[in-house]
Amino acid sequence: MPILHFKGKSVIQNHHHTVKFHELEAVKGKGTSKEPSLDDNLIIQGDNLIALKALLPTYAGKVKCIYIDPPYNTGNEHWIYNDNVNSPMIKEWIGKEVARDDLSRHDKWCCMIYPRLTLLRDLLHNEGIIFISIDDNEVQYLRMMLDEVFGESNFLAQFVWKARQHKDTRALTNISTDHEYILAYGRSENVRLLGVKRDESKFSNPDNDPRGDWMSRSILGLATQEQRPNLHFDLIDSNTGHIFCPPANTGWRYSKETMQKLMKGKKILFPKKKDGRPREKKFRSEMTNECVSFDSIIDDVFTADGTAEVREIFGEQAFDFPKPSKLISRLVEQATDQDSVILDSFAGSGTTAHAVLALNAEDGGNRRFILVECEDYADKITAERVRRVSKGVKDAKDENLQKGLGGTFSYYKIGKPIDIDRMLDGDDIPSFESLANYAFFTATGETFNPKKVNEKDFYIGSSSTYEVFLLYVPDAAKLRGMALNLDFAEKIEKKFPRKQKLVFAPACFLEEFDLRERNIRFAQLPFEIYRLAE
Repeated sequence: MPILHFKGKSVIQNHHHTVKFHELEAVKGKGTSKEPSLDDNLIIQGDNLIALKALLPTYAGKVKCIYIDPPYNTGNEHWIYNDNVNSPMIKEWIGKEVARDDLSRHDKWCCMIYPRLTLLRDLLHNEGIIFISIDDNEVQYLRMMLDEVFGESNFLAQFVWKARQHKDTRALTNISTDHEYILAYGRSENVRLLGVKRDESKFSNPDNDPRGDWMSRSILGLATQEQRPNLHFDLIDSNTGHIFCPPANTGWRYSKETMQKLMKGKKILFPKKKDGRPREKKFRSEMTNECVSFDSIIDDVFTADGTAEVREIFGEQAFDFPKPSKLISRLVEQATDQDSVILDSFAGSGTTAHAVLALNAEDGGNRRFILVECEDYADKITAERVRRVSKGVKDAKDENLQKGLGGTFSYYKIGKPIDIDRMLDGDDIPSFESLANYAFFTATGETFNPKKVNEKDFYIGSSSTYEVFLLYVPDAAKLRGMALNLDFAEKIEKKFPRKQKLVFAPACFLEEFDLRERNIRFAQLPFEIYRLAE
């Protein structure tokens, strides 16, 4: 497989490993849920690379659908490369706007998107799908990166979206670029889109056929007489004696033997006129698939629809070139069931949340969204849109949107990094849940469930191998005096007899023999978290 090379690739390929885990801090006044929770719909304000890393302990392998709309790198978007990469060349890029005349703008864009794709892959469910909107500026580079990160065999489609409804008369080349792309990749090779529900309106039973509702369809094929002579023969209507033959450039769909069986089973509809065409009776009961294929060209929803949508919600044009919610709804519907988690880490105006809530209102689903937005408008536009569509938009044309789509969300911001090496010094000491989240995921590689935590008993959850405990309090002075001792060991052995137990603690007062006898593995804080992850 060809590999894409760009400046800085050797540095950023593993950059996601160097990004520190950060706490996610709830901002109560900005969310709409009574109590903030990471199990809720989420809007996270902050750098999306850091946010994706912070989401791993809770959501690794759990996100069924990802939709992102990253900067297209047109040179007019005023995006700035800000990743804290330890490289002299890349440090020169930080904080500078990427303009069109920047000779390294494609390299910078690739360096920005690559580690994010890697973390998005780790968050995606094994049967999940990622959709990425892009245009001609970066599509060829993005496709090669996705082949590398997700696997060439996991490519599903490069959809062509006719984004522009009217021609661009300003184009200097006299070419109106009316389209964008949506790249789709699965997390594994067996992933498929659900497909579009078949149009059932074509079925009826005008002749009261006891076999039920039917529709008629053409029995013409595509092969010429030279290509498939066995598909070119006469059909005779036994009732009228009329003879029908296919055009020389098409032929019939079926062989003579199959056609005779269909006529015997009264499944061929002969026309009354000699110049008509016979058709096949296809019964609803014979249609094994409820869905037909999803088209690779999307040409019935436009950027202008997204613009009108935002204007309807805010009463003004609060955001430039937002995607229409119907486009995102269509994609989400293809990749999810009614209880799926959907992630958008370039949230913009909040279209993905709008699309998810609209789908739930339509089919009674319980899909959840996670939005990440780094810009200052995360509250005033991204979250505000979700607040308004949830409650209802009075003058909206859509009846559901008028009444309100329902749903609540928790609002979080990126908190301080979990710097495990400085923990015992009392510098930026993390909360119990934050450290539990980090320790459990890093040591076991499995997702953390905060509902399983019992802070009083220092219990933080069950993995496929261990019952896991964290002897910890967010107080440096008290923490220095904590240790795994005989009383605690006997207590947890009584609660989980003969089960393997993993205990994080600053110190241990037991001999290795005592630990083995009680099926306990001791992991010293702070350093052994790293060793267990290897």
